[in-house]
Amino acid sequence: MTSSTTWPAPARLSVGVVSGGRVGSAVGHALEAAGHVVGGVVASSPTSQALVARRLPDSQIGDLAAVAAVAELLVIAVPDSALTSVIDELAAVVRPGTIVAHTAGAHGVGILDPLTARGATPLAIHPAMTFTGADEDLTRLRTACFGITALDDIGYAIAQALVLEIGGEPVRVREEARTLYHAALAHGANHLVALVSDSVAALRIVLAGQELPGQEPITDAPDGLPERILQPLLTAALDNTLRSGPAALTGPVARGDAAAVAAHLEALDEADPQLAVAYRAMSRRAAAYTDAPAPLLDVLAGPQ
Repeated sequence: MTSSTTWPAPARLSVGVVSGGRVGSAVGHALEAAGHVVGGVVASSPTSQALVARRLPDSQIGDLAAVAAVAELLVIAVPDSALTSVIDELAAVVRPGTIVAHTAGAHGVGILDPLTARGATPLAIHPAMTFTGADEDLTRLRTACFGITALDDIGYAIAQALVLEIGGEPVRVREEARTLYHAALAHGANHLVALVSDSVAALRIVLAGQELPGQEPITDAPDGLPERILQPLLTAALDNTLRSGPAALTGPVARGDAAAVAAHLEALDEADPQLAVAYRAMSRRAAAYTDAPAPLLDVLAGPQ
């Protein structure tokens, strides 16, 4: 792709995406579905190139300078560790008046200062979801919330319009609150993965060697019998929590059943001491949402 390329986008934006990985290709696809034109994409790895071929088949793959040279809207969707270096490279080529939006959750628009100094309009537009690279990403993105941060009301209006166009819900996040915003999302999503993985690990110990005729053997592979046991339970628990808050809490901690919790800790410690450590820590957090009786708090305090 060369800088002489023209993109037919009357009344719409010509978009460049850096880069075309799981996030960038999904956002680019959503913008095209809204009528914008993704003319150029940076895609260096074979995985990114395959995603661009599938999701943005009419877009040209080019280098950073070529994509930035003709973009009216430049979407920066790179890992946080690469964000600063990419911004520094773009500072040499971005055109004044370009709308530049990064998708990093932990950063606001301050990190885009080198581009703002060149006359770009800086935006932080973070989709609050996890991306797998599967087609489900495209559906989920249309119903996701997006944390938006801008320098001024004009920037917020642009960010809000872009999010609404692709079907998402814009949520305004102050520049100084971006770290806490990102921590909240990481705490929920990433630690949910660890929590569920712990539950699966315990169930594998319980079920190994007890398979009924016709059931697959219990292995370390995902998507097996332990996961099938947990799926309806965890889905209901998540739904109830999002609808009802801490009132959705059930089980021995919610009942203040110190004996049951003590038995759980003993069984988990025998199976894997680290599972017991995690259970105790999460039970303490759960108890903080209840009027926990003294015997339960004593059990959760652990050996003195």
